[in-house]
Amino acid sequence: MMKGKWAAGIPPRHLTWVLPEVLAVSERPGGQATTHRRVRRQEEVIWLRENGFDVVISILTSPQNLSAYADLGIESSHLPVPAHGDLAEPLAHLYQELGDRIRAGQRVLLHHDELGDWVIGITAGFFIWNGRLDGAPQATSVAEQLFGRQLGPQGRAVIVTVADLSAKR
Repeated sequence: MMKGKWAAGIPPRHLTWVLPEVLAVSERPGGQATTHRRVRRQEEVIWLRENGFDVVISILTSPQNLSAYADLGIESSHLPVPAHGDLAEPLAHLYQELGDRIRAGQRVLLHHDELGDWVIGITAGFFIWNGRLDGAPQATSVAEQLFGRQLGPQGRAVIVTVADLSAKR
């Protein structure tokens, strides 16, 4: 059994609360593929468990980390969102599950390998999809304020795609 400060784990890198105490996003616990460390992953998953997260939703295309979450008592969901191709079905499925879990009062962590434009765009798109933000310009502005950086072309493209998909629903 762990003792001392490590018993509480460490927060995942770049953890950002999108909906305070409800929905957070971060890079993959343990780090990106090339810098991934098993011990760091364990410490970060322990932190998630000790801080009341109910579920980790991975949007990676591969099922990395899922068994590690289960081993440490955290539910996980694997909802891959590919960087290329039609995003309509994967995003609709992701946004439905996110909305269901939030309405159920669960504390959720959403992650990809890194917290970059892809995840930020997908996160901002969630608020368009659910009617919390009114279109791509507002979602882009809110995302840039929330994450403290300018959104690049990939994130902006995701937001525009979600705005278009949402308008067609």
